[in-house]
Amino acid sequence: MNSPTRVLSNTFVANVFMWMFLALGITALTAYLFGTSETLIMSMYTIRADGTASMNILGWIVMLAPLALVLIMGFGIEKMKASTMILIFIAYSILMGMSLSFIFLVYTQTSIFKTFLITSGMFGIMAVVGYTTKTDLTKLGSILLMALVGIIIASLVNMFMHSERLDYIISIIGVIIFTGLTAYDVQKIKNIGMLGLENSETTTKLSINAALSLYLDFINLFLYLLRFFGKRN
Repeated sequence: MNSPTRVLSNTFVANVFMWMFLALGITALTAYLFGTSETLIMSMYTIRADGTASMNILGWIVMLAPLALVLIMGFGIEKMKASTMILIFIAYSILMGMSLSFIFLVYTQTSIFKTFLITSGMFGIMAVVGYTTKTDLTKLGSILLMALVGIIIASLVNMFMHSERLDYIISIIGVIIFTGLTAYDVQKIKNIGMLGLENSETTTKLSINAALSLYLDFINLFLYLLRFFGKRN
């Protein structure tokens, strides 16, 4: 790989991580603000006369909108402007923060912070592995994606079974899957950067899309680890 291509590749990877860290920062701040404010978190719920709570319109939007935004970014990457993708990505980060605010009601702040540090360490190690390894991780990525579909189905089934043992197994497999996907995605991002794309519009859109993949790897790894290291209030 010649020097100009190497520079473009490193710049692309750096931009991807910059967007990912920005999104994580927005999500973390939003989650903390909503999770530690009764007024803000209750804005997503309606209190019934019997004292029970149910999600209101805002709550349903917060729960369902992130999936819609992911699909929009994934399928509309060719038609959308880079500025539009950036706005959608920021909106997605805010909505995810609002959605994740519940963890502050369930777990202690100390255990959340500790789990975040553990997740950061594991993510960082696997990112380095994915960037430096000469082994092609394509086959590993395919296997992990199939396993991901499997645990999604298992999680849906367990919503009706309420099996603690199955939930524990799903959590272990989830940690393994997203640890491996981190390395796989970083290698994929590095390979995209090696193409030496110079079109700033296209490069920005690809970097946002790649940042979304790493962002989801981090968030999911964090949530699965929180099941092990989180101390309940």
